[in-house]
Amino acid sequence: MEKKIKIHKKLNELESTAICGNDISSSVLYVSALAIAFAGQYAWVTLLIVSFVLFLFRKIYGEVVGALPLNGGAYNALLNTTSKFMASFAATLTILSYMATAVISANEAIHYLHHLIPAMPIILATIGLLLIFALLTIGGITESAKVAIAIFLFHLSSLIVLSGFIIYYLINNGFDIFLSNWHFPLKGGSIITAIFFGFAASMLGVSGFESSANFVEEQKAGVFPKTLRNMWGIVSIINPLMAVFALSIFAIPVLQSDDYQNTLLVEMANHVGGKWLAWMISIDAFLVLSGAVLTSFVGVSGLLERMTLDRILPNYFLKKNKRGSSYRIIIMFLLLSISVLLITHGNVKLLAGVYTISFLSVMALFGIGNILLKVKRKKLPRPEKATWIAVFIAIAAVVIALIGNIIMEPAEGVPSNLSVFLEYFIPTIIFVIIMLNRTVLLKFLLSVIHSIFDPIRKFVLLTDKKIMSVVHDINNQEFVFFTKGDNIATLNKVMLYITKNEHTKKIKIVLVLPEGETIPEHLPQEMDFLDKEYPEIEIEFVVEKGTFSPEIIRKLSEKWNIPINFMFIGSPSNKFPYKIEELGGVRLII
Repeated sequence: MEKKIKIHKKLNELESTAICGNDISSSVLYVSALAIAFAGQYAWVTLLIVSFVLFLFRKIYGEVVGALPLNGGAYNALLNTTSKFMASFAATLTILSYMATAVISANEAIHYLHHLIPAMPIILATIGLLLIFALLTIGGITESAKVAIAIFLFHLSSLIVLSGFIIYYLINNGFDIFLSNWHFPLKGGSIITAIFFGFAASMLGVSGFESSANFVEEQKAGVFPKTLRNMWGIVSIINPLMAVFALSIFAIPVLQSDDYQNTLLVEMANHVGGKWLAWMISIDAFLVLSGAVLTSFVGVSGLLERMTLDRILPNYFLKKNKRGSSYRIIIMFLLLSISVLLITHGNVKLLAGVYTISFLSVMALFGIGNILLKVKRKKLPRPEKATWIAVFIAIAAVVIALIGNIIMEPAEGVPSNLSVFLEYFIPTIIFVIIMLNRTVLLKFLLSVIHSIFDPIRKFVLLTDKKIMSVVHDINNQEFVFFTKGDNIATLNKVMLYITKNEHTKKIKIVLVLPEGETIPEHLPQEMDFLDKEYPEIEIEFVVEKGTFSPEIIRKLSEKWNIPINFMFIGSPSNKFPYKIEELGGVRLII
């Protein structure tokens, strides 16, 4: 019977866009408020600059992934242009970025839901949400895509509805607040400083753009560049637009307060549409942030599977279920995310540094991967090319954003971005280095073990040899029993005595036969029987001509070099012509 090969369905444009689009589009919930906190009235300008940088990265990603259409993103780009270590460095940053995204998004999603259900335990609910999306990813990427599409379309619909209410509100109330905000004193006193830090903060709004490259093998041909175009279009419209809307509805001091920083869109919805609209945006926030959790699981699954195939991680993680999911990778990532949540005690603001620096570093490394691809793999065919000037501008922009986030003053009670990032990055990269150099480390461990245990091994072998030699010498001592032609029962008693009381492997059973007498007819057969019954002892039957006497005992002792006290006899009768002491020390055993 011909076996059917199951072909896993590849993702179309909508499915792929929804999976990575939920992550990047969820940024609208926080990035406008974040940009306003640093850039004030110029927040929408910084978000437009981000849109321009992302436009440049569309070609950069398109060229690299088009030339090397394999899962792994920046890891794949550097693996094919530099060393495995540099690729693993990029992969480590990507994993940390996904980990932080999963934990932060899940926790923020539960916080939005907590506003609607105040009795909900936040940490337990966050763990539950992570578990749900882990199980969904284990169920298969096509099943995950269906959920992602539903979330994505609801999110876009919610934003359209919110935008409609805001436009209607502004038509009725005018733009006085926006104009007033335009003349509000800047936080840093300088437009350049405000735009610099605003741009650095706003670059977080493109997190998720790299995700599509990490599961490109699951997408249909030609889908990948469309996902980049769609994501760029979404963030280029909704993020600057929401910043303009926010500046048109609320005064900057209000927008820069903590309450509005965390739930800006909900406050906007409540202001222009009432509680029902605020509820809808809260539900949307919960769903789209949950979708970002799904993006993390899908993206990290593709990346870690590729790393495992390249033998950076143990082959144990390659095991797949019937739906084609690498469930062991997903379970490992789930446990890692839960452990990070518990370690931070739910204060996920501590992960902001990990999320920020790792994500921006991955973007910069992807740009570097593009340069190396141009230099080292010129002849490799690719569907599109990014110009040199575009690549350099894009990398420079990301580096500026990275510097801005590193030197940015942290919130009160929160460590600097760089210090938190290093706390997570250093142990992770050490683990990756160990995996990359495990053969060298194992050889070193083996040499240490040999240096410690080889002398002991030699001592043990030498001692063993000496002991075995002594045992051999002891067992090699031969014993003698003088038989009178005894029956098998008597001879068996002799053998039992020997095995229980003496250390030997050899015995001579001697029959001293006077002249004219013959060997008892039964004796040879009985010797054969004893030989079979006691295979561990070598039995030799010897017939010695003569008369049993002290002289013949001494003669045989000298001849065979067997001491007389190793010679046995049965108890003599009254007719025996010699006294026991005359026999020279022969032992009685029967």
